[in-house]
Amino acid sequence: YDCQTVWGAFEQAYVGQDPCKVPVEAYDPLIAAAPFKHACNRMMFWSKTKDVVHDFNKKKDCFTTMQHTLLGSVLDGLTWCGKEGSSETFTTGCREGTGCENSPVRSFWKKASAALADNACGDVTAMLNGSIITPFSPSSIFGSIEVKRFKSPTVKSLTVVLFTQKNSGTNCTNASLKDLQKELDKGIKYNCKEVTENIHLSVPRIKFR
Repeated sequence: YDCQTVWGAFEQAYVGQDPCKVPVEAYDPLIAAAPFKHACNRMMFWSKTKDVVHDFNKKKDCFTTMQHTLLGSVLDGLTWCGKEGSSETFTTGCREGTGCENSPVRSFWKKASAALADNACGDVTAMLNGSIITPFSPSSIFGSIEVKRFKSPTVKSLTVVLFTQKNSGTNCTNASLKDLQKELDKGIKYNCKEVTENIHLSVPRIKFR
């Protein structure tokens, strides 16, 4: 990657802009400057299981997540924005949340998530939180963006790894997971496996595919 080009593409998306009016498309040049690479059969998506996914990957290093990419690793956990009439980047005082749907940070992650999902191929894995009532939420980044971009025959299957606490009432028969199956492109095979919290550290014994 050309770091100067990447940084310039990053800044042009939000510098000098209203911090609540940065469209997702503003990051198109950034994604073009630092494109995601195909990681067939190794890509893992997640929703409300970030810490578990990264803990697992530190031990196994057998999946590729957003945080393994250049942009994902550098920008994870950061806040940034611009201000109208300014050529500076600000890391404090940036608005987020209700009333600021198109913030620089939110728009970036939407664009990056779409680009990552577009590169999904082969057998894809998603780790969802089985400790909550609805592991799959259609309004989450995973549900509203990533799942909708999995296309057959490029993506052959989606395996949901449902990470649950011991004695959790949520399992692979959860109604929200049936909604997930309905969202999948026709031709993509669906699987679901339950993994309990007390054994996830020894996951090498569990075959995801």
